[in-house]
Amino acid sequence: MSGRGGPRPPGRDRRARALPARPGRERVAGEPPAVAVIGGGIAGLAAATVLAERGVRVVLHEREPVLGGRVSGWPVTLPDGTSATMSRGFHAFFRQYYNLRGLLRRCDPTLGMLTGLPDYPLRHSSGLSDGFRRIPRTPPLSALGFVALSPSFGLRDLLALRPAAALPLLDVSTRGVHARLDDVSAHDFLDTLGFPATARHLAFEVFSRSFFADPRELSAAEMALMFHIYFLGSSEGLLFDVPREPFPQALWDPLAGRLARLGTEIRTSTPVRSVRPAPSGGHLVADDTGVRSYDAVVLALDTSGLRELVGRSPELGDAAWRDRVAGLRNAPPFLVSRLWLDRPVASGRPGFLGTSGYGSLDNVSVLSRWEGEAARWAARSGGSVVELHAYAVPATAVREVEEKRLVDQLHQVYPETRRARVVAARHEWRQDCPLFTVGGYRDRPTVRTPDPSVVVAGDLVRTDLPVALMERAATSGFLAANALLERWGVRGETLWTVPDRGRSAPLRALARRFAPPPGGGGE
Repeated sequence: MSGRGGPRPPGRDRRARALPARPGRERVAGEPPAVAVIGGGIAGLAAATVLAERGVRVVLHEREPVLGGRVSGWPVTLPDGTSATMSRGFHAFFRQYYNLRGLLRRCDPTLGMLTGLPDYPLRHSSGLSDGFRRIPRTPPLSALGFVALSPSFGLRDLLALRPAAALPLLDVSTRGVHARLDDVSAHDFLDTLGFPATARHLAFEVFSRSFFADPRELSAAEMALMFHIYFLGSSEGLLFDVPREPFPQALWDPLAGRLARLGTEIRTSTPVRSVRPAPSGGHLVADDTGVRSYDAVVLALDTSGLRELVGRSPELGDAAWRDRVAGLRNAPPFLVSRLWLDRPVASGRPGFLGTSGYGSLDNVSVLSRWEGEAARWAARSGGSVVELHAYAVPATAVREVEEKRLVDQLHQVYPETRRARVVAARHEWRQDCPLFTVGGYRDRPTVRTPDPSVVVAGDLVRTDLPVALMERAATSGFLAANALLERWGVRGETLWTVPDRGRSAPLRALARRFAPPPGGGGE
């Protein structure tokens, strides 16, 4: 825990929690061990960075031609001949992403590659809207301010609330909240709160769908933990930063350069086919170029990638661990549509808008408001670049129909776009996010496996820490590196999280006294 004489918190929250690594040498001694990091997303890059900084010989295997995983980008050519960068969609870099931001500081100590958006606005199709710019950042004033300032709450709505059902939100610890709420769906938990429908959509389901999941399939514990991380447990607030340039240029190209200078071999377009124990110790990693021997392995893949690699590697782990990996599920598909329009959107439109009640449309980004590449194209053409997200699209959806529907919904949100000609459009359909199912927490893989020389990293990993999404990926990558460095007597990376408990002792006591028993949503 941070405090007087301890490490300085990395953000504004003086209660941020420090998790120092175990003591050890600064670097490996003697012949450096060799580690294969399989997966070049945030988790794999975090693990590779810490290991390489400590003198480990790292080979990073990535099946795609680019780094960054679900935050990657790649070049495309527009019909007018312009080169542009396409990605898998908008990502918010919240100020409580301490470990992710610590990774990015390796290349830019001031985080100058990021810029803040002035608000996090939410709009419902009924016409009601909310935002977080005017809300106090320190809990519990943040929650009280949201209720006081939100037009979604009237007197009748306040009288209909069931405060007892919300008590678990006041005393969130990672393990405790999963013991209490993991067997309840986010949808059912929201039902118990008695929130007005519009406020429910704006205040909770926007968070829930950020996991790319339908609230009926998502664990209520994950939603409650997310609410703690971003709202009730942290004083960093809900405003966030975004990269000033596309993800490769702003984030991953500089980090890849740093890894190369540390001696890391980066092998993109190189999927790993199998991992098996070596007769003399360590593991043999096979890809299309051959087989290499390593002292240890970091499995930093997405859900399908991990499940498939373990399925092709029958000697990895033990039967129970392999069964847990085989049981991992993907969230439903999601759609990202990026449109290059021949005219600007209205001047008052925000850079990012969360939406609810507009069918499948979950948010709209006006990239040309904040991303340099998009802004330069807009300045040259007189147009604008917008991006649309649809999370948790039904598996039976017809691609062409959904793409058209999403554009139609943009026209409802920003009517001026009806008159715009689409100069270029790129659509990304993906289904590779983890699904945090009801009751699934106990069976999710942890960083450590039955084999101490094999570790797992990624946002699918159970860390028992209050982290989510990109921050869970970065944190698990650091944890994976630390687990291996311990074996070689080397000090790992100090981690930071938001407090893993409610911030108010009286409210925690109230929650413990009156909250419903574990496994029940409460009435």
